[in-house]
Amino acid sequence: MIDGWRLSVGTLTAVPVGAPRRVDRSTTRAAMLLAPLAVLPLGGGVGLVMWVGGLTDLPPLAVAVLAIGLLATGSRALHWDGLSDVADGLTASYDRERSLAVMKSGTAGPAGVVAVVVVLGLQAAALSAYVDGWGGAVLAGGLVCLSRCALWLVCAAPVPAARPDGLGVAFTSTVPTPVAVVGGVLLGVVPALLVVALVRRCTTRFGGVTGDVMGASIEVALAALLLGLSWL
Repeated sequence: MIDGWRLSVGTLTAVPVGAPRRVDRSTTRAAMLLAPLAVLPLGGGVGLVMWVGGLTDLPPLAVAVLAIGLLATGSRALHWDGLSDVADGLTASYDRERSLAVMKSGTAGPAGVVAVVVVLGLQAAALSAYVDGWGGAVLAGGLVCLSRCALWLVCAAPVPAARPDGLGVAFTSTVPTPVAVVGGVLLGVVPALLVVALVRRCTTRFGGVTGDVMGASIEVALAALLLGLSWL
């Protein structure tokens, strides 16, 4: 369990932790299952920014952008890179190998840039509604952690890997199906459906999922969660 915890924190955050002594399927499974807890420091950081920002005269949108910037820094912006790569891969070509090559190149194309701008804009606009005392701050931080349940859907046992190499292949198909179902319930109808639709689309186009799909699913789920509860 300690190795799974270290792998989860080390993969999903920039928090310095010791390297796991052993990485096998049980370790990567534990890492995915612990994902919502592993990002507690990020959720706490977002909540703190929201609470402190609410005590100032800063516009709520500016506070929200600062919180998202902190969250991106705390995750090394890997999820945003994943979202960009997936958007580029889905729009680059109908040829599987060509699409995977585009995703692996690391450069951001027009589709990737637009996807990041749109999803980031939605997150910021929705998050600005949470700059309203400690209650909104706690809820925002909690949703950051909850959004990582999207990984339970992407890494569910029936979902194959798109290629035999890459960062995500070790985590693919490690989450038991019942846990994935629980993750869908925790996320709620709309966020879960969006993640499932993304996984289905990528599986159809790429033959499976990659680490980029995992990152994209987190950002999409977070945007949907923040929008869905912004009226509270």
